[in-house]
Parts: sequence; C-alpha cells; structure tokens
Amino acid sequence: MTWQPKYTISHNLLSTIREIGEAMGEIKSYTLTSKTLAKLELEARELSAFASTSIEGNPLALTDVKRILKNKKEHIRDSEQEVLNYNKALQNLYILIETGKFKANITTLEKIQKQVVKGLMDNPADVGKLRQAPVVIRDPRMPNSIIFLPPDAKDVRGLSKDLLDFISANRDKIDPIILAGLFHRQCVIIHPFMDGNGRTTRLMTTAILGANGLDLFKIFSFENYYNQNITRYFKAVGLQGDYNDLNDDVDHTGWLEYFAEGILDELARIRKTVPQNLEPKPRLEVHHKQILDFIAEQGSITQREYGEFSRRSLATRKLDFEKLLSLDLIERKGTGRGTYYVHKVV
Repeated sequence: MTWQPKYTISHNLLSTIREIGEAMGEIKSYTLTSKTLAKLELEARELSAFASTSIEGNPLALTDVKRILKNKKEHIRDSEQEVLNYNKALQNLYILIETGKFKANITTLEKIQKQVVKGLMDNPADVGKLRQAPVVIRDPRMPNSIIFLPPDAKDVRGLSKDLLDFISANRDKIDPIILAGLFHRQCVIIHPFMDGNGRTTRLMTTAILGANGLDLFKIFSFENYYNQNITRYFKAVGLQGDYNDLNDDVDHTGWLEYFAEGILDELARIRKTVPQNLEPKPRLEVHHKQILDFIAEQGSITQREYGEFSRRSLATRKLDFEKLLSLDLIERKGTGRGTYYVHKVV
C-alpha cells in the first residue's frame, strides 16, 4: 500500500511559500546574540505549549503556562501536567533534530504521544501505542453529534506507516512546507491514537519542518495561528463523514494553503519580536563570495582575473566590486589598468 496524496500547487500556495522564504531570509539576516536567541526560543516554547493545549480545551492562560514552565510545583493538576508534557516533548524533539537523530517513523510518533499523555490516561495500553479500538470525532458543542469516523483500528498501523514512509521518501523532493502540511492533515485524519492525536501531530509537524530545512523552528510556534481561530483550524484540517467513503476523494490543496498561511503569520510575529535596533547582516550573493574567496586564496584580485571565472557582464562585475567596497569588505589598490582589490584590514 502506498499513499499518494491529492493536491495542487496553486498560485496562492506558491505565492505564500515564496513570501515565507523572503520572511525567513529577513529574520536570518539579523545578528542575534545567544542571549536573544535563548529568549526567543523560550517565548516560542511557552506559546506552543499554551496554544497547542488550548486548542484541545486546556483552560490555562498564557501567563499561567509561563509560570508553570518557570516554577516547579509539588502538586500538579492535569491541565498543568498537559502543558509540562508538551514542553518536554518539544525540548526532546529539539535535541533529536539538532543531533540529526530525528526519524519520521512510527517509533518516533509513538514516543511523542507517550510524552504528551504521560500521567493523563487511565489505560496504560493506550499510552505510546497506536490505537487498537475504534474512535469517533464529535462536535464539542453537541457531544451526541458525530462529525467524523476515522479509519478502522485494524488499518491504523498500515496507514500510519504509509504516511511516514511517504514523508521519509520525499524529504528531498517536496518542499518542506508542503511535506509537513501533508503529514499534519493525514495524521489528523488517521487519528492513530486513543488520545493526544492533535498535540502529537502538531509536535511531529514541527519536527518535520525543522528536520527538513526550516532552521528557525526553535523560535517558531505555528500552533499559535490555529489557536487564534480554532473553529477555522478544525474545519480546515478535518473531514466530515466516514473515512472509508471519503478517502479516495480527499484533496489537500485548501488545507495546504491554510497551513502555509499559518507559517507566514507566525514568521510575521517573529519579525516583530526580533529587536528592532539590530542591524541586518549584509546580504552577499554567490558571486560576491567568489571574489572574497579568490582574494583569500591569492591575496588580491583584478577585474581581468574576475572575468576569467565569472560569466557576468563587465558592467555587473564592476557593480559587484562596488558592493563589496560599500560594505568595507575590500579596498581598492593601484590606479588605471593596475587597479586591484584586497581584503580591507579593520
């Protein structure tokens, strides 16, 4: 069995992904001290733990979440335990990603769910294990109203494996935002656990983004976007009806547009959070770096030498030197045909 998701790379999706790239470039252009990064990472974890548990009905306010994560308590209520679990699972994923040990497989998925529901479930058989029983999705406003019937329990392992195999096989072929978005929705649809599905899915989605190129993931909290309009999130990510009747017709395009929109919104929050008085790093293109590398190796460079390994026109080559001069990275020596450039000594 191989999962082949249906989706279209629409104009809106493509446009949003492009804006995400531009926003990430701007954020990464700032020189952030280790102290500033640590502060942004803490704020993101607080926001993620608050938002993701709030989506599931946790009543704690953001101020309460910050206090809980800062101060250890002897007697923990379930709502507090839920927040602590999410924060711990997030920190563990950070370590896996940064050490290159993260793997998108069922073992990882089960470990995340085990961390998420620690101390919160009565049946030990449902902790850290794919479900062996049927579940139904009900309207929280009308408990007797069934919205969605997920796949049969006997199919959960196969569907989950297909999904995760697809993620692993396509990590270098599909844009990481699209890949993470596809995982997010399909995992919600499969509903692989008896409890903790939403939190587990959002954590795994964060990990997939981080492991596949979104290197700002530690100062990132896309869960916050969903928590701002939970009704819209549930409507976008879920299905209505019986999985067995809907499976062949599921199209993920609309969800992917919404998912990318959420990432862009979160990047906008980060851009506002980063101290405004920081100066951006100069943006150097490949050709600028080629000039600097040549000088580092040979000691100097002339226009003629640059022209021998660059296909850029004479006019643009002159502009390349002017850019490096304006940034005080090189200085001009000699005159006329004897002009050459060296690294500027500060």
